[in-house]
Amino acid sequence: MFIDEARIRIKAGDGGNGCMAFRREKFVPRGGPSGGDGGHGGDILMRSSLQHNTLVHFRFNPEHKSERGGHGLGSNMSGAQGHHTTLKVPVGTLVFDDDTGELIHDFAHPNEEIVIARGGRGGRGNQHFATSTHQAPREHELGRGGEARHYRLELRLLADAGLVGFPNVGKSTLISVLSAAKPKVANYAFTTLEPNLGVVQVGDFPYEKSFTVADMPGLIEGAHLGAGLGVQFLKHIERTSVLVHLVDVSDTAIVPDYSDASGAEATPDPVDNYKIITNELKSFDPALAAKPTLLVASKCDVANPAKLKKLAAMAKRRKLPFFQISPVTGEGIETLKYAIADAVALHRAIPMASEVSAFAPLPGTAGASDEAADDAPKNATAPAAMDNLYVRPRKHKSPYAPPAANSRGSRTR
Repeated sequence: MFIDEARIRIKAGDGGNGCMAFRREKFVPRGGPSGGDGGHGGDILMRSSLQHNTLVHFRFNPEHKSERGGHGLGSNMSGAQGHHTTLKVPVGTLVFDDDTGELIHDFAHPNEEIVIARGGRGGRGNQHFATSTHQAPREHELGRGGEARHYRLELRLLADAGLVGFPNVGKSTLISVLSAAKPKVANYAFTTLEPNLGVVQVGDFPYEKSFTVADMPGLIEGAHLGAGLGVQFLKHIERTSVLVHLVDVSDTAIVPDYSDASGAEATPDPVDNYKIITNELKSFDPALAAKPTLLVASKCDVANPAKLKKLAAMAKRRKLPFFQISPVTGEGIETLKYAIADAVALHRAIPMASEVSAFAPLPGTAGASDEAADDAPKNATAPAAMDNLYVRPRKHKSPYAPPAANSRGSRTR
């Protein structure tokens, strides 16, 4: 079950109460106050983990509490500290304050940890209230209450490229060919009811690079108004660097107007299909429609030549990268795979050392030519660029090394 939203109620541990006690011991007259402090309540922490990929464990367990602190004891003994509670969320989770709507944190990287509710402070014992004129105090403090919060968790998949288009245009088939993902594939609309994520490997070792692809459920006209499955899943491609827009150019394409209950098949205009999906993306978020887009003509093994020619002419006018593929026969898959990898490497916000393109030298480096890009193993600029990203640790002088000769503090004879 893919759950991408959840609401939780959390309560940090209360602080323990301070103790009111006096020292009573033989041969110790007037021992004085000896009440210990209460222990602090446990905090509630949240940490991003790669072991989770949905929020299903919060959907059916929305309440979380931390342990309260122990009460103070006599003989100036403090109460035990309350144990912290750690909640693990998938990478890509956004935490919102459910009362104010404020964004608290964005878990964009693994093993990030924040405190979302602090435990209460323990109360002070009567030993802290003794003065020269008040030597037998009976005052002590109660522990303070821990913080209580209501949060809304929203998961947004961290994908480099997102597949968009009408239902039944071949998005699930394409991601199953590009990666090891095994989504449901069938010959009817809305086969995909939840996003699918796949990892794509490009190139050979040691010049290989990888990127992630997200397969979105199909969109139809009026999706931003709730038609079909709506646009609730489009939030998962807001983090993507590149959009891959698939258009069906066969004669069995799904009709964009779903008001016809008969479900009769027709041959819609592929250019109109592209404009409809683009308008839906723009209605959801204008920044989403402005992302770099690769236009892909799908099902080219049974393509209508007139449709294919019209779609290619539109891509040329709009200066969009255009590709013709057939996931069934494998036509154009390798070309599209490398094109997506290059586009992701170009538009990704924070490139990593392992993602430096081994097929195209970095701008401004020696040997940045088409010949070097075509022959990756002979291109020495890419490994050099990767070496420059590695920061070598500094050499620290050992504190146990013997002092140098004639240095200050050395023993001379």
